[in-house]
Amino acid sequence: MTASQTPTPAEELRGAGLRVTAARVALLDAVRAGDHLGVEAIASGVRDRVGHVSLQAVYEGLHALTAAGLIRRIEPAGSPARFEGRVGDNHHHIVCRSCGVVADVDCEVGEAPCLTASDDHGFAIDEAEVIYWGLCPDCSTASSAPRAL
Repeated sequence: MTASQTPTPAEELRGAGLRVTAARVALLDAVRAGDHLGVEAIASGVRDRVGHVSLQAVYEGLHALTAAGLIRRIEPAGSPARFEGRVGDNHHHIVCRSCGVVADVDCEVGEAPCLTASDDHGFAIDEAEVIYWGLCPDCSTASSAPRAL
């Protein structure tokens, strides 16, 4: 493999020390093809590709992929866990208070300034999670529309 080629999901799994299975490849593909998907949506995508797979196997696979750094788990307050394929950069999220849609927000200042806490209390900080909250354009428009009597 040359340096310019993107590794296949199977190569990424092997590189992370994980066993390559059809379900894990489908799981990685489903997360990366989605947009901050919940477990049920991911399970549906995996089943579309490989047939029956238990929800427990999906949870275990998501845990393994997250621990290996191949995917990222986010859990906005009051929401179930969601997963994304965008890892290894300094980005944050914005969540609609009404419908729950989640979108990526790039860090305004680039590198990882949010990792410099005013007081780290002796912790070795390696990640900061910023979540912005508001109304998405669709919900914002719907809430300002006149209501019929």
